Amino acid sequence: MSTTTHHERNITVLGYPANQGRWLLIPLGMIILLCLGSVYSWSIFRIPLENELGISATESLLPYTFVLVFYAALMPITGFYIPRLGSRLTIAIGGMVVGLGYILSSFANQIGLLILTYGVIAGTGIGIVYGVPIFVISRWFPDQKGLAVGLTIVGFGLSPLITAPIVHQLIAAYSVRPTLRVLGITFTVIILAIAMTMKLPPQGWHPQQTIAAAPTISPPTYPRNLLKSRSFYGLWLCYAIGTLVGLSAIGISSPVGGEIIAINPTVAASSVSLFALFNGISRPLFGWLCDRFKPHYVAILSYILTLIACILMMKAQAGQVVTYLTAFCLFWFCLGGWLAMAPTITLRFFNPEQYAQNYGLVFTAYGVGALIGTLVTGRIRDILGTYNYVFYPMAFLAILGIILANLLLKPEKIITDSSPN
Repeated sequence: MSTTTHHERNITVLGYPANQGRWLLIPLGMIILLCLGSVYSWSIFRIPLENELGISATESLLPYTFVLVFYAALMPITGFYIPRLGSRLTIAIGGMVVGLGYILSSFANQIGLLILTYGVIAGTGIGIVYGVPIFVISRWFPDQKGLAVGLTIVGFGLSPLITAPIVHQLIAAYSVRPTLRVLGITFTVIILAIAMTMKLPPQGWHPQQTIAAAPTISPPTYPRNLLKSRSFYGLWLCYAIGTLVGLSAIGISSPVGGEIIAINPTVAASSVSLFALFNGISRPLFGWLCDRFKPHYVAILSYILTLIACILMMKAQAGQVVTYLTAFCLFWFCLGGWLAMAPTITLRFFNPEQYAQNYGLVFTAYGVGALIGTLVTGRIRDILGTYNYVFYPMAFLAILGIILANLLLKPEKIITDSSPN
């Protein structure tokens, strides 16, 4: 026993003792997710591509819709391959696929090819990479899972804040195609370089200060079969609602500002940076809250904030810029919150050793939310002629979320049998 403890205490991360070095993995994980989160800057490509390829606004949204769906679809598949391939190789493969998607997109001369290269190929790469840094970092932080995961995924949420201005300048200087090529090469190099650092800790590793306490704590019990667990369906439904509403709001942020509030298009576009900031801030905050409070209370808080945002927008009229900014800051804030809550709750409710597979299944809720959210809001606008009516179903979903969280978003009560296993 003493040799194991001695070995554990000599573990280093990036040349530092594990207790200190593990904190360096968080900014590295952030940078990987910052590269992947550049998909949220797709709106900047849309107008130039519409002009160049002669496509409609609906068509120019399709690569973005496909990238979200493939990213969500690949997460559960990747979860089952991480134990076989290892975390570093999985990130390296995914990074090359992301880069390939961007580079091939730069040669696409019609919308179908763009959907294939950007939507399917780049989306597949993002799905392969996304969960791995979160998985690795959560294993290095058994004592502060929510905070560590929340900080790591800040990279994805804040990405538009950093990548959107860069993309805008590159397009202005070199046009769309070279920009896609430059991004593809850059992302490949960055992700491959960082992949080498994303190594899992030894099985059962704990920070030094918790080693002495660990034997005295009885191990928690988890549902044996995720798909037979009530808490899985509670988390899945709550996550789907949170992402459906959040992604719907993200997709219409700028047009709503122009149509309902009648603000200057430049102000509407720049306000997205403010929203992205709230989307980033909420991730470590909600992760930290999930470490300290019962998850269903944190989920209910996010739905109440969403409901307030919906009510503000139902009453919003031309010129009410503060109302618009407040409401959409809340929408983006709550979406960022769900992207921290869902992995943290997965780690808390289900066996963390199977986190990659478990969160892959939970993450399918994001894919469903993305698909329904991006398609339905556009249809409501086309049929009813205004975005005003979008906020009524969103408010209904927030109320439904409060009810579901209260009833289902609780850890399963496991009756352990006394027979040795």
